[in-house]
Amino acid sequence: MGLVETNNHSYSVLKFLFLAILFFGCQPETLNTLRVSEVNPRYFTDNSGKAIYLTGSHTWDNLVDINDPDQDTPFDYQAYLKFLKSYNHNFIRLWTWDLLTMCSENTMTLHYIPLHPWERAGEENALDGKPKFDLTRFNQAYFDRLRERVEAAGSENIYVSVMLFEGWGLQFSLDGYRNHPFHPLNNVNQLGLDTTQHSRFAIYELVNDNVTQLQERYLEKVIASIGDLDNVLYEISNENHAGSTQWQYHMIRYIKEQEKERGKAHPVGMTFQYKGGTNVDLFNSPADWISPNPDGGYKNNPTSARGQKVILTDTDHLWGIGGDREWVWKSFLRGLNPIFMDPYRDQVLVINRDEDWEKVRVSMRHTMEFAKKMDLINMVPEGSLATSEYCLASIGKEYLVYLAEQKETELDLSAVGGTFDVSWFDSISGRTETGGTMTGGKKVRLVSPFESNGGVAHLRLQ
Repeated sequence: MGLVETNNHSYSVLKFLFLAILFFGCQPETLNTLRVSEVNPRYFTDNSGKAIYLTGSHTWDNLVDINDPDQDTPFDYQAYLKFLKSYNHNFIRLWTWDLLTMCSENTMTLHYIPLHPWERAGEENALDGKPKFDLTRFNQAYFDRLRERVEAAGSENIYVSVMLFEGWGLQFSLDGYRNHPFHPLNNVNQLGLDTTQHSRFAIYELVNDNVTQLQERYLEKVIASIGDLDNVLYEISNENHAGSTQWQYHMIRYIKEQEKERGKAHPVGMTFQYKGGTNVDLFNSPADWISPNPDGGYKNNPTSARGQKVILTDTDHLWGIGGDREWVWKSFLRGLNPIFMDPYRDQVLVINRDEDWEKVRVSMRHTMEFAKKMDLINMVPEGSLATSEYCLASIGKEYLVYLAEQKETELDLSAVGGTFDVSWFDSISGRTETGGTMTGGKKVRLVSPFESNGGVAHLRLQ
């Protein structure tokens, strides 16, 4: 009787272990908190030790709705996430808008922004005819939506950079300052700002302690709302003015201090300051990641990432609306993380060039596929190894070569002998072909099997 019980018990244990392995082995991948890789600081990593390449489409109204005057159409966030997953994208900027309205000088189309972080609790009306803001009281609906959308993205394995402030609108949107909650006629708090246009810059500089303290409380509220989630990054401000540099540095440090106390740190980013900002200010910042302006060839011939910062090249800061297939591949081969400012169904700005944007979206998907199958954590830009000048390499082990404008290139494999398996990918059609093998210890000639330029050669040591 005892032997039978022992056997049954052993069988039950084995059955449990088998089911546990089957169950957990089939679970979808989960996201872990990102940190800059010490092995290859061009990329983030997580508990896996692998390089986490970030790429994806972001759009203006993916956090707060942007409404036309004659309609109130909520943004379909679930459809947007489904759209992202169809391209295997894993990163978005989650946009905020500081102003009550947004009106581009280029389009002169007025949009209303109905959701803000602070309550409209004043007895008197603001300049838009609605109750004034009380900047000491948070609008919980804003932070509930923020958490819901970050969580929903995380369930789809998408990392979210939470935009904390938005500086473009204050400078360039029609009546930007008069539509800012911090304008003295829009709140009950008497911050010490006046109504002149020059005062608008004080909102994003360290010249008014009342303003700075309110912004710090807001950062604390954001961190309290989403700081426990793993798929979070932070971005201080979209395209703030050049004089905001020290203010942005302060806000980066403040987030890092607050998160250190909480015991969970997320990457903090600083993006191009428009107009007049410099990439030097980005590289000199305490940020973990940056998005540069076009200086340094980031549009057409990107500078190779050297590992000072994780670099997310963003079409928003290079063209505004722009980018193409070649730009995605060139960025990837130079150790950068390309992301796309996506007009997405022309819901905010009507661009009518979706065929062009589709090439960008698909190319980001293709580069993501390569990033996942390569040993990316050990690969660095080695443009001098290939006459095409676009090469990621773990020298002697693995090479990825992009033939942007030619059909053949010479690749220097002199550093190691051995046999390499070669495969080819057509960045235009998405076709793949085997390329046989090549022997190292010398320079080799790679000839694309495809009719058009844009071939990608992948070599891996047997």
